[in-house]
Amino acid sequence: MANAWTDQIIHFVDFEGSVASGILEYGVVTMRGAEILETHTRLCRATGRVRSEDAALHGLDAASVAAQAPFGDDFERFARWRETGPLAAHFASAENTLIKSAWPYPRTSPDFARAGGALTEWGPWIDTGRLYPQLYPSLASAKLGDLVAAFALQAELDALAERYCPVERRRYHAALYDALAGALLLRRLAVEPAIAGQSLAWLLAMSTLDGDKRDALRQGSLF
Repeated sequence: MANAWTDQIIHFVDFEGSVASGILEYGVVTMRGAEILETHTRLCRATGRVRSEDAALHGLDAASVAAQAPFGDDFERFARWRETGPLAAHFASAENTLIKSAWPYPRTSPDFARAGGALTEWGPWIDTGRLYPQLYPSLASAKLGDLVAAFALQAELDALAERYCPVERRRYHAALYDALAGALLLRRLAVEPAIAGQSLAWLLAMSTLDGDKRDALRQGSLF
């Protein structure tokens, strides 16, 4: 039997920004099973226009990040994360699009769905936005804040935010806050007996709705 996914380091990622503006902020929570190992966050200088409607949502405009280094300076850090564990996000297609707009490919990294395999891709991603509606089909909404509320995680999230997040970024649509929210959702699954014992290939397969991709990922748990 393949090792349980809870044995593997996972990096939960959230970005604020757009392809047009570039990534303006990132938050990353490194975890293993139910344990948060470390967190990272910083603001990043815009590389394009920040739309007013985006600034109203995440609270960042070009002036507020003008003194920061651009996201592109951090390739080494993200490439190293990708080498040490799969990346995770809540509705990961957004994070995948944004990271690929900065760097189309990481270095050659382990294929965590297939022992001994290698990939030059940021994915496959673990996606709590896809996992939760499948595991809990009665949920009314898969939005991040709605799931935190549905599973009574808000107080725990706010306590973690007080510990890890900058004072002015302890809210939804702030990168590390959202990454912590997603990490809490993943941590919940790590203590669900029927889910905690599953393989990493299973978790990755359940994170995509694409039937062909899912079948290919499932093969990783069979061979």
